[in-house]
Amino acid sequence: MAAESRVELPPDVPEDFEVYVNGVRQEVGTDYRVQGRTLVFNRHLAHEGKLGAMRWTSIFLGVAGTYRKHDSVDVVYRRDGRREVASGLRPYA
Repeated sequence: MAAESRVELPPDVPEDFEVYVNGVRQEVGTDYRVQGRTLVFNRHLAHEGKLGAMRWTSIFLGVAGTYRKHDSVDVVYRRDGRREVASGLRPYA
């Protein structure tokens, strides 16, 4: 079975919306499907969690960077004639 990731839509997002992952438009049926209020992607999306004190210290000292995979999911929709963006939605398995 292929890896999947899910993203919950915020409650104020209407049925007509666009989905972007890392700034790239995604196509329903090809890149993801909709199950109720959940987007189901046909691949694993990673979201870097909080950094611990040791990691922050190493970044501050220039020893390490944040080289972990971090996918950004954004949903664009119209509300009252204005373009709205729900950004930074967190994927989960």
